[in-house]
Amino acid sequence: MSKPVLGAALSIKSIPAHRDWLLERQRDLEIQDFFRADLLDGDWRSAASEIKQMLSGHTGRLGIHGPFWGFKIDSHDPLIRQAVTKRLLQGLDAAEFLGATQMVIHSPFTTWDHNNLDLYPDARGNLVERVKATLAEVIARAETIGCEIVIENIEDKDPRDRVRLAKALESSEVRVSLDTGHANYAHVSTGAPPVDYYVETAGDMLTHVHLQDTDGFADRHWAPGEGNIPWVAVFRALGRLNSNPRLILELRNHDDVRAGAAHLAALGLAE
Repeated sequence: MSKPVLGAALSIKSIPAHRDWLLERQRDLEIQDFFRADLLDGDWRSAASEIKQMLSGHTGRLGIHGPFWGFKIDSHDPLIRQAVTKRLLQGLDAAEFLGATQMVIHSPFTTWDHNNLDLYPDARGNLVERVKATLAEVIARAETIGCEIVIENIEDKDPRDRVRLAKALESSEVRVSLDTGHANYAHVSTGAPPVDYYVETAGDMLTHVHLQDTDGFADRHWAPGEGNIPWVAVFRALGRLNSNPRLILELRNHDDVRAGAAHLAALGLAE
């Protein structure tokens, strides 16, 4: 049985150092420049054009990390929701220009939500409606250009919340992402389930994974093998999926990408 092929999250500065590694197996790539507001409000087309030149010959699946700094997708304030919609549409502009077919956005669920949302009978439904109001135009655009939106866990303590939200948005272009380090933080520091439970809960709604290791205390973005995530259990759960998620090494130090990949390969889990 063939092993999954790893990809990476890289920036315009780090792509050249890993270009040969990407092309060797036509690995999936996530561009990490277009979540920056300053770039989206500036000459992002020049940066995107430079990236396209760097990736000449690359036929792996391409995605971007969408904007997320300074906002949540479930804001109560209509003016803030308008700003969030604008930022995410800017992200999709960059995705379309690049030919990217996936954009990562952040989950709205917090640890506070886990303990307080059920105080009021309408709170969960109202959260979904606020997200729908924020994302309606974004999802319509994503469907038009064929760019899947994946919702990444941040503070999510219950892995079911994000999956239910994605399903409630009722679009074939909305699925979920898993960040293994965020899940491990939630497990160790807030009492959430282990990382592999997040995989099992999402099932085939899971189409994107950020692979990073942590100690469960902070969002380390260490290379696999440097923290305490049980990678064998995680990949065993991933192996039961039919959704073929993009497995993206998202590391604080992009120089560690190949070392992290080598660790998972040495465990016999991926290539």
